[in-house]
Amino acid sequence: MTISGGGRLPETLDEAMAELNASVDVDSELWREDIEGSTAHARELARIGVLSADELDSLLGGLDTIREEIQSGAFAWDPALEDVHMNIESRLTAICGAVGGKLHTGRSRNDQVATDLRLWARRRSRELLDAISAMAGVIVDLAERELDTLMPAYTHLQRAQPSRLSHHLLAWQESLWRDYGRLADAVERLDECPLGAGAVAGSGFPLERARVASDLGFGQPMRNSIDATASRDFLIEIACALAILGVHLSRIGEEVVLWSTREFGFLELDDRFTTSSSMMPQKKNPDVAELVRGKSALVIGAATSLLVLEKGLAYGYGRDLQEDKRPIFDACQAVWQSLRALTGALATARFRRDRLQAALGEGHLCATDVADWLACRGVPFRQAHQIVGQLVREAEVRGVGLEALPTEVMARAHADLVCPEVREVLAPASAVERRRVHGGPARERVVEAIGEARERWAAARNAQPAR
Repeated sequence: MTISGGGRLPETLDEAMAELNASVDVDSELWREDIEGSTAHARELARIGVLSADELDSLLGGLDTIREEIQSGAFAWDPALEDVHMNIESRLTAICGAVGGKLHTGRSRNDQVATDLRLWARRRSRELLDAISAMAGVIVDLAERELDTLMPAYTHLQRAQPSRLSHHLLAWQESLWRDYGRLADAVERLDECPLGAGAVAGSGFPLERARVASDLGFGQPMRNSIDATASRDFLIEIACALAILGVHLSRIGEEVVLWSTREFGFLELDDRFTTSSSMMPQKKNPDVAELVRGKSALVIGAATSLLVLEKGLAYGYGRDLQEDKRPIFDACQAVWQSLRALTGALATARFRRDRLQAALGEGHLCATDVADWLACRGVPFRQAHQIVGQLVREAEVRGVGLEALPTEVMARAHADLVCPEVREVLAPASAVERRRVHGGPARERVVEAIGEARERWAAARNAQPAR
């Protein structure tokens, strides 16, 4: 097995070592960024006189040809050339001749791959930001559509208090908003260019690194050549942001699974996002949500892999970092698939308003409202809580709701409970409207929250740079 790389060592590797050494099956994903970085580097070499104008034109033409070959599928990737960088350089030399070997002047594969990865992470993260925003937009649209649909709010997966479906959906959206912010912050922090840092101690050629960084759309060059090639915390940060996003998508998926069951019956997924059973023809399985739950495990694992990969490395590039790509590639792809599929599933889902409304009638959801009503009349809340708890116990024994308890039972619990207003307190719709605090489920608050969410997401989208 022959490799390129210089005369210090023999031209052959043990077969097992060659297999371990090769990475092109994974890092060929970086071909766009490798060509982009090489283009910027070639222009800088021409500016400082290393390349003539004709040589620059030849190299840029060759890189354009390679881009077209890769896009068309005509490019032949050779594992013997180890990685994406050497594959492209070898082909460039075949197209342009010996001048192809000049392109690597003043750079190392260390700063080259670090630059490629930052370019790739920036591009991919921006695509994911768009996908998060799109999903949030669908959820906000659903919240507006279902504004007057009431449902129970849950704690411990037990019916707790009356709420509205819009309020619940907006809770999903709030999680996505924080996910968006975390990923956007990570993109802002990776906005530094490693190119020109060389292998570890910079370049002896008078490269204007700030100019190259600007050519590649970065805010500035990285400040330290050792850090530029040795650190992958920008990938770790993205992976951790995606892991948290994956957890949130999994939680949404879990609720979709639950709400799709016969036991809940709150939601029906479009057939395009479900499957049937190979054995039981009556089944309609919420596979989209279950697969999203499963993908979250992969994303969490990717974040862990990257953390462990870097934790034992001294400063300065180590070959261990060859293994940084598959985890981040897999994490981004898994989240991308999950966002798109779950967005489509929610956009086409049908909420069963009758089942949501019926769920308000069981579980004594307005018990807290009765306790609050007593507290407003001077009864200490702890005492009011105990009084209503006893009434709930009585209602359970009789097999009725609190609103169906006889007047004499209410009077024995507390004289004020004989007041006709108590029946209004026990109405779920009234209970929801009483919760007018900021962030509560009262209609006016949810309308405000929907409007505010739309403004926030629009501002975030407008703040993203043009692709």
